[in-house]
Amino acid sequence: MPIYLRKIENIGCILCLLSIRMTTMKRLFLASEINIVAKHIASQFAPSSNQLRTVFITTAAEVESGDKKWVEENRNGLTAVGFATFDYTITGKNYEQIVSDLEGFDVIHVNGGNTFYLLLQARKSGFDRFIKQHVENGGIYMGSSAGSIIAAPNIEVSQMLDGNNFEKELATFAGFNIVDFIILPHWGSADFKSEYRMERLATAYSPKNKIILLNDYQYVQVEDDMFKIVDVRVD
Repeated sequence: MPIYLRKIENIGCILCLLSIRMTTMKRLFLASEINIVAKHIASQFAPSSNQLRTVFITTAAEVESGDKKWVEENRNGLTAVGFATFDYTITGKNYEQIVSDLEGFDVIHVNGGNTFYLLLQARKSGFDRFIKQHVENGGIYMGSSAGSIIAAPNIEVSQMLDGNNFEKELATFAGFNIVDFIILPHWGSADFKSEYRMERLATAYSPKNKIILLNDYQYVQVEDDMFKIVDVRVD
């Protein structure tokens, strides 16, 4: 009888661990243009995305010049399908502020812009540490363009394209490392054709890089250690 009871206790522990595992599943949605795929992403949440409090990180766009209408388009794309967005920058923050401001939000969306500036501010503020904990605790991570690139183990593939002077301030190019692959966004886009031909492919062309070429109508859906590429024109 004592042996039987111990077995029951072990089963209980196993079920408990399985329950914890299920409730802390890693979930990421990585896109080139979040506004184009937002409706399809929203359909992955049951019953809807309306109750998901979403932080919209604008930091990467702070050093971009010209018309930044894509920032507004991405934000509007999320709000239009029910995500309750809240604009936020990690620039000038410290780790304690990041935790205080962002802890408890369901979704962290990191929008596009300059990948190296984004990484620099993530390091300075401690956001790089926070986002790993957010994902490990079952929080949802979404990225668009630079926000998708930075999820990788390393962002060196973007060095020639948009590094500018910010790369000189970084000791390493290690990204958030919350996925084991590197996304190269906007594949096939006329706006990025010359950059890919003259710069990005030359840097990325190496057997050490596990690369996903992602066009603007696709996103990568990650669940734990599994991922799939979704094309919204097909589904």
